[in-house]
Amino acid sequence: MAVLSSLHIRNLAVVATADLEFADGLTVMTGETGAGKSILVDALALALGARGEARLVRSGATRAEISAVFDTATLPAAARTWLTEQSLDLDEDCVVRRIVTAEGRSRGFINDQPVSMQSLRDLGECLLDLCGQQAHLQLRHAAAQRQLLDQFGGHAELADSVPLAHAQWRRARDELSAHDETTRDREQREDLLSFQLQELVSLDLQAGEYPELEQLHRVLGAGQRIEAGLQDALTALYDADDGAAQQVLARAARQLGELADTDPSIGPVAQLVAEADVLVSEAATAVRERLAALDHDPAREAEVSQRLSDTRALARKHRVEPDDLPALHARLAEELDSITHSETRRAELVAKLEANALALEEAAAALSAARQAAAGRLAVQVTEHMQALGMPGGRFEVELLPLDAAEAGAHGAETVAFIVAANPGQAGGPLGRVASGGELSRISLALQVAARAKGCAATLIFDEVDSGVGGRVAEMVGQQLHALAGRGQVLCVTHLPQVASQADHHFRVSKHTDGKDTATAAVALDEGERVEELARMLGGLKITQRTRDHAREMLAAADLREAG
Repeated sequence: MAVLSSLHIRNLAVVATADLEFADGLTVMTGETGAGKSILVDALALALGARGEARLVRSGATRAEISAVFDTATLPAAARTWLTEQSLDLDEDCVVRRIVTAEGRSRGFINDQPVSMQSLRDLGECLLDLCGQQAHLQLRHAAAQRQLLDQFGGHAELADSVPLAHAQWRRARDELSAHDETTRDREQREDLLSFQLQELVSLDLQAGEYPELEQLHRVLGAGQRIEAGLQDALTALYDADDGAAQQVLARAARQLGELADTDPSIGPVAQLVAEADVLVSEAATAVRERLAALDHDPAREAEVSQRLSDTRALARKHRVEPDDLPALHARLAEELDSITHSETRRAELVAKLEANALALEEAAAALSAARQAAAGRLAVQVTEHMQALGMPGGRFEVELLPLDAAEAGAHGAETVAFIVAANPGQAGGPLGRVASGGELSRISLALQVAARAKGCAATLIFDEVDSGVGGRVAEMVGQQLHALAGRGQVLCVTHLPQVASQADHHFRVSKHTDGKDTATAAVALDEGERVEELARMLGGLKITQRTRDHAREMLAAADLREAG
């Protein structure tokens, strides 16, 4: 069943517009060198989070836009789970969209919801497996070989548990090392902490006390001015022999009250003035109470001033704000307690390190066993596929080389090495050194065929997997790709008619120019158009009737093989 349903491209490099509909089986894309076949593959990679740059936007356009639609009914389980975890709607088709502006800015969307580029990449890993020429080269690296073996073995959880266990072991080791480093000068540090804590204990500054001290110091320092001001206010409000605010308001309230008896409209005004009289009386009472509470104690003022001075001096000594001294007190007390009980703490850290080391050892041992079992199966299957791809007598082996205990780490207790002998009687050697470009492409295909046999549901995309091969071997590559597509969806960019003839669906990519502008287009071919395209691939510049007949024979042979 097809996972990728369609691809829509606007203003990407030489592609002005392209709308491609895909089905299950093997789909090939062919065209002249430089026509832009790989642009379609690049568009898919871009839609799923590959790096975007301003140069990718078609000249004269403000932005490039790529949309890839994936059939919800055939989504791999991993993709469905990821979308559900991210709360992204699954009711309709899964639509992934990427925009790159002419200024180089990027935006990504999944089902019309904005997402990060990392989210696009995470989903892309579940949907597509891009086997381009760069991927072939990466097979030379030990890390890629290890990851492929773990993927084939289906023990991803085990492979993830080892780096997790290793990280926990490393943290425990670092904790113990830091503890031991600290306790080397324990006595000196303990003496210093004890002295510092004694100063803080003597000060005994409480949380929130410093701002209160500052406020109290300001009040005590301005005591006489505050008393004089309060006395003047009290006189004006209540105590003046003539003209005190309360007296004036009381008189006005009486007058207005009398008038209100005659003119009811004056009643609200009379009420307001009466309330003002009450408020002034209450204010006068409050001023008297504050005057009575004033404390002109020079000793108290000196005490507060000295406490502020001591607090600021100690804060400067520790290079903190005065209000932070209580928190500093707590931290130093905790550190001193840790040093005082360092032997107990060290025993705890040693026990923790030993437990984490045992957990790491067990996780690594389980992963090693799983890898050992997967290695034999992978070797048998890839060897069979290599021989079917024109390497008779070729052999593929997986070596697991144990590491010393000190070297074992986040990736397990062994290194993984792919050993290849491409020809009969040839001694095997590391894949990265003995395989030519063409052989590496075919071995990559063989590995993908083996992986797909494990039930992988993602769409596979091959960008010139047939590089460096031709003739009978090219036909074998095409047959393997077609067989691989029988278990899912495969897209392949190819320049070989032997591969193209095996396809279930065929797109021709061509470049057109009017002298001022250049554009690339992709067109789905019918049966007759496929004959012409295969003839072009077979015959070069001049296409003869014999070339067309040969193309028809290739298509007919592929149909017979499929029917059989």
